[in-house]
Amino acid sequence: MSFIRPEASAFVDRWREVMIGIVVVALGIYWASGFGLLKWVGIVVILIGAALLVAGVQRARFRMGKGGPGVVQVDERQITYFGPLDGGAVAIDEMMGLSLEAHSVPPVWVLRQPGQADLRIPVNAEGSDALFDAFAALPGIRTEHMLAQLKSKPDHPVVIWSKVAATLH
Repeated sequence: MSFIRPEASAFVDRWREVMIGIVVVALGIYWASGFGLLKWVGIVVILIGAALLVAGVQRARFRMGKGGPGVVQVDERQITYFGPLDGGAVAIDEMMGLSLEAHSVPPVWVLRQPGQADLRIPVNAEGSDALFDAFAALPGIRTEHMLAQLKSKPDHPVVIWSKVAATLH
């Protein structure tokens, strides 16, 4: 039996990194108000807390809830999706494209790898939080563009990232 409402628990779960960043910044401000070496340590702690805040806000914007169909697992640069009707695996290093189909219910990430069928992962699948770090590892991805498209829910598929083809000249 839990004494915390499910809505409050979901809010804390979504914004946990931001709350940690706020606590770290507050501690840094407290230490920076002192003298000597502690003041400089406090300034460093403030900078670390600010970085945690920025990363936490991005992660919170990426989280779209839980309870969707299937389970996502990211392990050793491979994304695996175990769905109720389908599934598959894509190596991050071999991905050729990442798209968002926000018009479907629930919205889905579409991962493309040559020689395989597209892997479609619902944004609210269990474990989909790990996809943020996997997508951030893609060379040249624009994280803010990805988060903006996720929030705006366009009525057509949007290419979030595609691998640049190598040229011979």
